Amino acid sequence: MSTTWLVLSATLPTHPSGLRVRVWRALKATGAGTLREGVYVLPEHAASAATLWELERTIVEAGAQAHLLVLPARDEAQERSFRALFDRSDLHAELLQSIKNVRSRLRLATEGELRKGLRALEAQLAALQSTDFFPGKDSEKSAAALAALRREVELQLSPDEPASSAVAIPPRAASDYQGRTWATRKRPWVDRIATAWLVQRRIDGRPTFIWLSDVRRCPKSALGYDYDGATFTHVGDKVTFEVVAESFGLLADPALRRLAALVHCIDVGGPPVDEAPGFEMLVRGLQLRHADDHALLAAALPAFDACYAAMQAPHDDS
Repeated sequence: MSTTWLVLSATLPTHPSGLRVRVWRALKATGAGTLREGVYVLPEHAASAATLWELERTIVEAGAQAHLLVLPARDEAQERSFRALFDRSDLHAELLQSIKNVRSRLRLATEGELRKGLRALEAQLAALQSTDFFPGKDSEKSAAALAALRREVELQLSPDEPASSAVAIPPRAASDYQGRTWATRKRPWVDRIATAWLVQRRIDGRPTFIWLSDVRRCPKSALGYDYDGATFTHVGDKVTFEVVAESFGLLADPALRRLAALVHCIDVGGPPVDEAPGFEMLVRGLQLRHADDHALLAAALPAFDACYAAMQAPHDDS
């Protein structure tokens, strides 16, 4: 398949060095390949392609020379040579080795060390994917290996963590779910606390929550969530918070979508969210301060209220 390429040719002054350094840093961030000194290439479909247009303008406005060309490869041989500039197999191999290193320490590491390691690996994969413009089997292998490691970590830290199902998510009306009893596993972590917050703030005006030592003893009248066989639990790549929000038609709210991404990131990983490490530490601290789950939820509600309010503030997703 033929690719449309952006080729930036730039002649930069040696002195002063400020422009050269600024351009070099910007080019590195785009993931552009170097044909030779002063000539850089990037596929037009790259998310960072707009930066090359900005760099051309910046260089010219600084009084130097720059030309950005848009063209296809001359033939298949040139197409292959251009694509070879973006071979990320070595970087994927490094990531796989990092995943292997974390797995080798799985039984010896503390929970904090494991979660920190997962966050670092998620960030490493996201950075790699952002410049892997022609992903193939290496990319699939890296993503699958990290997903498998994440599942191993969660099974070690939470042996009763629910498995994901492939069922449809039926639409529900909040008016049918008033004054209900909502049941989940005891010592709730982020997904279960966030779901309780969502229920109390947006779904059920008079909820009662119970925390189960054994989910098999969940009262038949209760609505179970976040365990295997529960009314609401993981579906596909969605965590329980996302499933409940989608079921009740709440994800039209941009702030709630951002909060869902935060909960997803902390609970099972995925695309990094800037606020995740800090908010995870906050929830972990609340867990440590409150041995009683009702007290934990009462303390967590204002924290989620504040987080949701922050998510409502103007936000630049670019």
